[in-house]
Amino acid sequence: MITLKSAREISQMRASGAVLAGVLNGLEKVIKPGISTWEIEKFANTYIEDHGATAEEKGFEGYKYATCVNVNDEVAHATPRKALILKSGDVVAVDLVVNLNGFLSDACRTFAVGEISTASQRLLDVTRDALYRGIDQAVIGNRLGDVGAAIQQYVETENHMGDVRELIGHGIQPTMHEQPDVPAYGEAGKGLRLREGMTITIEPMVNLGTREIRAKETADQWEYYVTADGKPSAQFEHTLVITADGPKILTSQDPVRDAKYL
Repeated sequence: MITLKSAREISQMRASGAVLAGVLNGLEKVIKPGISTWEIEKFANTYIEDHGATAEEKGFEGYKYATCVNVNDEVAHATPRKALILKSGDVVAVDLVVNLNGFLSDACRTFAVGEISTASQRLLDVTRDALYRGIDQAVIGNRLGDVGAAIQQYVETENHMGDVRELIGHGIQPTMHEQPDVPAYGEAGKGLRLREGMTITIEPMVNLGTREIRAKETADQWEYYVTADGKPSAQFEHTLVITADGPKILTSQDPVRDAKYL
């Protein structure tokens, strides 16, 4: 069911988003060559708890952690691991959901570890820019296809990268995954029409090579996804609300860059 949020609900979701943004901004100093991806999980857990919130992903469909931590060719749903040590040149996407007093926020950011290649840096830049191309289309009266088409055009036609189809954005609040589905691909003018008060996530996942992905399993049978050709993947995601004044980001980590969306 799609619910239209009140000003009070949006304010509470924004407060949740501020906690989540604090985690991702704090990880800028944590993520560096030589640390394990478990250090990312530890930092996120501590920060969330210290700010009176909870990690919503813990316990969701049996998941055990506060974060998903995807390194290089891992596209989504990979777990933080004590034995996985980051090295210079890696890219690492951190995805998490925060619950503050019953109000949710969901975001992902891909970080460069040390010095990365020109190709990997371009992947990060294109993926981040693709997210904002989608956000710009999230206005009253537009359709979900307008959001997806803007992302797909930028990723595939303009930059010749792989725009993942199998994993998509979604509505959010009162639970983590609400209607509507929000694909990062589509046909302009098609799909559900956007209305004031809708809260959604937009989360393009972009591969440096093919858009095809394949499933793998951890030793304890948790399923995650990697690129089919082994090339790196990146993801950027925001939670936002559709308003009469345009899309407003609830998980902003950069008030200067995001000034028009706040």
